[in-house]
Order: sequence, then structure tokens, then C-alpha cells
Amino acid sequence: MNTTAAPSRNGVSLEAHLAERIAAGGKVLLPYVTAGITDDWVDLVEAVIDAGADAVEIGIPFSDPAMDGTTIQEASVVALDRGITPADALDQLRGREYGVPLIAMTYYNLVYRYGHERFAADAAAAGVRATILPDLPMEQAGDWAEAGAKHGIENILLAAPVTSDDRLAQVVENTAGFVYVVSTMGTTGERGEVDDAASVLARRVKAAGDRPAVVGFGISGPATAVAASRESDGVIVASALMRKVLNGESVDQAASFVAEMRSALDKEYPVEK
Repeated sequence: MNTTAAPSRNGVSLEAHLAERIAAGGKVLLPYVTAGITDDWVDLVEAVIDAGADAVEIGIPFSDPAMDGTTIQEASVVALDRGITPADALDQLRGREYGVPLIAMTYYNLVYRYGHERFAADAAAAGVRATILPDLPMEQAGDWAEAGAKHGIENILLAAPVTSDDRLAQVVENTAGFVYVVSTMGTTGERGEVDDAASVLARRVKAAGDRPAVVGFGISGPATAVAASRESDGVIVASALMRKVLNGESVDQAASFVAEMRSALDKEYPVEK
């Protein structure tokens, strides 16, 4: 497969954008926002960018999110009950300049029903520079990866602690943007500490090639973000952030949580000037 994305609208791919911080010794921070969870969800996207996000993962709700834990499932139900559709999500993102790449996280059935070419074009127009489709096997991702690449959209693949060395080498070769390091077997969700398997897997990813390794699953705040970044290139925070929104916290309060993680990461892993 190994489909390389064309330059994005601003001329920089997701991987190249993240590489700037990583090369300088820093760690990337990628918050997740469920599309449609509130009326002001796009304002939240902008707020977490202002708080220091290097990219933002946009969750496009799906009725059967098999990879997601209870918090993201609840966020998806709320958004779906409010009437959000994939087209709505992309349309509401369109028309703003975000300054960092957006990553669409959803399930392949939505992309397939939308149509590869149409989804790629609409997503690119909305600022999306990569996708995470956890239910699309690497061996079957070629058609989507090719369609996305024409519009500057990279397809990110996942690796789990049980991934064999041979398959991990294939994931590293065929992913674009970064390798999504699944910190533990199971679904997404907050955890008090990150499984040691995440560090082991991040080291294996980095030994297998030159793709960034970014840890997801279980990032609950500054301490777990710092711990998970010791061997990886950074973290994704999803459930912990969406739990704050579900609990009624404002855009500013949720963004402040992201700012705390940004500050902790930069203190522990300062970018070289």
C-alpha cells in the first residue's frame, strides 16, 4: 500500500507538521473532540488548538463504535441524538482556519457509504489531513488510502501490544502520519496509569522504522501524558477531555485541561530553541 499523501492545503502534511516538534525534542499532544457533542463544539476545537494542541482528532459519531469505551460511546450517542451526520460534521468545520491539521476518527462504514472520493474531498475542504479508521484492516485500506492521498489525507494505522514483529513492520511501512500505539488491549477510556505495554510497544514501533509513535487509550491527565511520552513521541487524550464536556464544563474549562497537559509535557520534554 504505502500511499503517500499529497501536500495538504497549507502545503504541510500531518506527519511533517508533527515532525517539527518531535525533531526539536518535544512531544506532540493530540486532543479528541466528538463532532456535534455541543452547539459550540467547533469553538472547542479552536480552543484546544489555542491551548497547545499539535493536531486535533475529530470523532465523527457512529452508532456502533466497537473500539470506543463508555465515555466516547456516550459522547457519540449525545451527538447522534442531537442530529449530527458525517456531512454535518465536515460542513460545520469548513470555513475556519485552524492552524494545525485535523484528524478524522470514525468507522469505515461511514466512509464507504459516503463514498471514498466524496469523503476525501469534503474532509480536505474541512481541514482534515488524516484519518483513523480502526475497523479497516491494513490489507483492505488501499482504495481509501489512495483516494485520501489525492486530497492530502494520510491514513493512520494502529498497533496493539499483541501485534507481531512482522506485522508491526508492515504497519510502520504502510501507515502515514504516525503509528497509533494502543496502550492496552481493550477499549478507549481513562486510566489511573498507562500500561507498561505502551512503552514496550512504542520502543518496538520506533525500532521498526522512522514513523512517529503516538500513544492513545488511557491518557487521563498531565501525569499519564508525561509517563506515556517517555518512550513515545506524544499522546492522544480523548475520554478524559470528553468526560469534562459531558459533565457540563465550558469550552474554556475543557481547554484549560489541555493547557495543563501541554505545560506538563513541555516542562518534562522541552523543545530545543
